[in-house]
Parts: sequence; structure tokens; C-alpha cells
Amino acid sequence: MTQPTLGVWDVAAVSALLLINGALSVWLSLGIARQLLVAALRMVAQLAAVGALLTVLFGAASPIWTLAMASAMVLFAGYEVTARQTRRLAGGWGPGLGTATMALAAATVTLVALVGPLRPDPWHEARVAIPLFGMILGNAMTGVGLGLDTLTTAVVRDRAALDARIALGAPRFEALRPVIREAMRRGLIPVINAMAACGVVFLPGMMTGQILAGAPPGDAVLYQVLIMILIAGATGLGLLGAIVGGAWRLTDHRHRLRLDRLAPARPAS
Repeated sequence: MTQPTLGVWDVAAVSALLLINGALSVWLSLGIARQLLVAALRMVAQLAAVGALLTVLFGAASPIWTLAMASAMVLFAGYEVTARQTRRLAGGWGPGLGTATMALAAATVTLVALVGPLRPDPWHEARVAIPLFGMILGNAMTGVGLGLDTLTTAVVRDRAALDARIALGAPRFEALRPVIREAMRRGLIPVINAMAACGVVFLPGMMTGQILAGAPPGDAVLYQVLIMILIAGATGLGLLGAIVGGAWRLTDHRHRLRLDRLAPARPAS
């Protein structure tokens, strides 16, 4: 089987399906027709720009450019983590904690995969490193964002109970254990659901892409299992660092809650 070849007009033809969503928005007065159009145009523009950039990057074969691309991805992911939180840490801790823990976890796991099971030549081959890092980083971003949002929201919500535990002599991490547990659980739910449904409810994108490209299904399965394990590992590591760091920041050495270190709540959109 040869890999299917898509043209611009092939994609343009099926994009007419978006008109159905637009028509539903107008018919039901959902008010999202404009947002749908803007999102579709942004998607096309962003993917076209990334495609052109990756073409240049793959041709350069330079570890410096690979690192620069990965750094840009981290910055955008850090912005997304912060933007999705109802309550976030004030000051530089807001974007800094999520970005640092997510980037460190994703970079560590990606490096392990590159020098371990994948072993591209050279090890920093952009064609392998960038897509791999992107998949791991994107999923870690989701977990860290959910975890931090749950932590900060729960600390405000359960302030009276947490103060009572501290007043009874519990150290700060012991007092915050229920909200830490809740934040960790919520942050890990997406990757757990993805692993549980993988192969039964849906075929993951990487596996589907390899099969469409003509790879044997058995090889595609092995690569997908590897990717899911790497994603779960990076999400768990990044989430742990972010939640522990957030709990530490929201208390002090005297084991008091410091909700003054939270930025004001964002209005509901």
C-alpha cells in the first residue's frame, strides 16, 4: 500500500464540513460562528507556518536550531498553562512554576527516549526530536495546567478546613495533603483515560499516521506504546513538581496558608 497523497483542493473540499457547524451556530443562536471561522483560519495559518519552519529546520540539521524550536514550544506551552487557570500564583511564580516543571519533565523524558530506545543518528535529529518533544510537552501541559488550577481553586475553597488542620499542629504539606491528592488525581486523569481507551475507542494519531504511511501495524503499535509510556511519565513528573512547588509557595516556613500569593480570580468567560 502506498501512502495517500493529499492536495490543497482535497483538504479544501472537506473543509466545507465546517459550514455545517457554522450553520448550526446560526440556526441555534450559539454565537460561535465567528469563533469557529477564526479558529479554522488560525489553525491553517499556524500549521502552514510550522510546516515551513520544520522544513527549514530539518534541512539545517543543527542542534542549536532544534533547541531554539523546543524553547519556543516551551514558551507557548507555558503561556497556555497560565492562561487556563482560574486562580494562579501571583508574580513570576504564575507562569514560571508550570513552565519550568513541564519543560524539565518533558525534556528529561525526551532525552531518555532519544539516547535509549529510539537512538536516531545523530541523537538530536530534529525530525525525531521535535515531534517527540511536542507530543510529550503537549500532554504534560494539559496535566500540569489541570493540576495547578485544581490546587489553587481547592486551597481557596477549603481554606477553613486547611487552617483548622494547621491550627491542630499539622505541618503544611500534611495539612494540604487532601488538595494535593485531588490536584494530582485530576492532572493524571486525561493521560489515564487516553491509555485506557487507546486502541479500543480510538487509534492514536501517531499510530494512525504510521499505518497510513505504510508501516506494519505491529511496528506502529510498539511505537505508540512507547509514546504513551513517555507521555505518562513526563506528565506524572511535571505534575508532581508543579503541585509540590505550588503547595510550598502557598504556605510559609511557619506553616501558614499564604493566599495573598495568589493573583485575583479571573472573571468567568
